[in-house]
Amino acid sequence: MTSIDQSGTFALGDRTVGRLGYGAMQLAGPGVFGPPKDHDAAVAVLRAAVDAGVNHIDTSDFYGPHVTNRLIREALAPYPDDLVIVTKIGARRDGDGAWLPAFSAEELTQAVHANLRNLGLDTLEVVNLRVMFDAHEPAEGSIEKPLSVLARLQEQGLVRHIGLSNVTPAQIAEGRRVADIVCVQNQYNLVHRADDALIDDLARDGIAYVPFFPLGGFSPLQSSVLSGIAERLGVTPMQVALAWLLHRAPNILLIPGTSSVGHLRENLAAAELDLSDDTLKELDGNKLKHRDVSSEVTRT
Repeated sequence: MTSIDQSGTFALGDRTVGRLGYGAMQLAGPGVFGPPKDHDAAVAVLRAAVDAGVNHIDTSDFYGPHVTNRLIREALAPYPDDLVIVTKIGARRDGDGAWLPAFSAEELTQAVHANLRNLGLDTLEVVNLRVMFDAHEPAEGSIEKPLSVLARLQEQGLVRHIGLSNVTPAQIAEGRRVADIVCVQNQYNLVHRADDALIDDLARDGIAYVPFFPLGGFSPLQSSVLSGIAERLGVTPMQVALAWLLHRAPNILLIPGTSSVGHLRENLAAAELDLSDDTLKELDGNKLKHRDVSSEVTRT
């Protein structure tokens, strides 16, 4: 058993993946726009992830745009049989890098074909519909129309499984009336826990929950409690945060991102971290907070 195997597995559609995966977003340039600052290093991170046993990679063609998908193809094709690449559609980038909704039938169809082309695939294993009524957090609004477009693409064999991203419980319920939903991808971590009840509901139904920004996004998680626990255990605060997520629920699949092989190995080592019941209570019983440092960048 490799260290990453200690994180366990969970179903993602009809595939089984390790619960500690990799998110490719940070491989693009600053602001997830443009090429990577170090192309060879980006390729090396992807190869190191797969070599370490990662078999779930999260990406999108609007990262860059096109950058991360092309890097994945360059680094990993022909793909290992057990590798599940999950992508998402529903947004686009303008010339300045802004994130804009792309919800029309034409835009969604074009996005699926762009993901297929840039990843070099005939079928996309999982496609998340990224809901953009509010780009920063879930906001109510019907998703039936765009999701029906994605369901038709699934019927055509271009998409195998469908997930949802940046959604409310009401939208998930609506979505499940349109298509079989295999995963939900929302922001969730030690300080952002609005989906606590939702995670438990999805676990009961066997649906994967994939938290994005599991380390707090672009502002590092800051907490004296977290730092104190990490010091006591001889690990980093971020490893504690990831280990807490793995303990939080069996249906949580992690996709921490980085553009550094060293940081990748740190993240994956969280699979080996066993948090005691007392430590888990200590983390759960304290409201952890962000320290937003605009001049700092999350370590990549």
